[in-house]
Amino acid sequence: MSRVYALGLLMLLWAAGTAAAAHAAQKAKTSKAPPKPAVRVLEPKLEPRAIDLLKATSAKLAAAQSMRFTAVVSYENPSLLGPPLVYTTKSEVTVQRPDKFRVITTGDGPPTEFYDDGKVMMAFAPGENLVAIADAPPTIDAALKAAYDSAAIYYPFSDLIVADPYGDIAAGLKWAFYIGQSKVVGGVTTDMLAYASDTVFVQMWIGADDKLPRMVRAIYRDDPARLRHQMELSDWQLDLALPGETFASANAANGKRIAFARPDPLPPPRPAQPPAKGKTGKPQ
Repeated sequence: MSRVYALGLLMLLWAAGTAAAAHAAQKAKTSKAPPKPAVRVLEPKLEPRAIDLLKATSAKLAAAQSMRFTAVVSYENPSLLGPPLVYTTKSEVTVQRPDKFRVITTGDGPPTEFYDDGKVMMAFAPGENLVAIADAPPTIDAALKAAYDSAAIYYPFSDLIVADPYGDIAAGLKWAFYIGQSKVVGGVTTDMLAYASDTVFVQMWIGADDKLPRMVRAIYRDDPARLRHQMELSDWQLDLALPGETFASANAANGKRIAFARPDPLPPPRPAQPPAKGKTGKPQ
């Protein structure tokens, strides 16, 4: 085979390959994309066993005239690298129905304290010695709502200390099912269940014998990152005697007063200022 013929054959093959690639690219542009697989839509279903467990733990909590427990909450926040970072807080919670509660929170961030003695509620930042004081609503439910509405104060265990925990959970509930038992969480045998609404998916571990919640995991359905929130519950004490001073604090009452108010949003970035006339804007 002559060198010229071989070169011509290589050029022909190259041209044919190029034409084929161009044809394939054009076909890909003009052809319709394959249909996306159908998304399975589950019909709402509430399994009786799961609902019975939710009602049992709600009844146990609602019947307690006083309670104390520890809540360790872990929540994820996005990082610059993509995978989320985890932050953790620990809250010591004390409740006396119908109108008193206290939350002492420490952890990854500044400590906070909240007191409601049935007459006055105080949100205290001990590190800054700042306190917001307001008249307390007549019930714990109303105080939790007032704290959130006026100052964006929210506790992930709120559903456990309101007058009717199941009523809060059942609002919008569409799915609930029993998973099985665990002998790991909380150091006791627990029944695992999951429930969901249009806004949140929750898995809960409930003590098989005492019906007290031991762990809760939640993912919010409108969160594209599917960040996870986890709460471990321990050191449960029900119907204990609580002295009146439990729900007040002299340190908080003597802090520097500020208003109950929602945190201000960050100010918008200032526009870049043009260099003064006759200047280049470069450092001298």
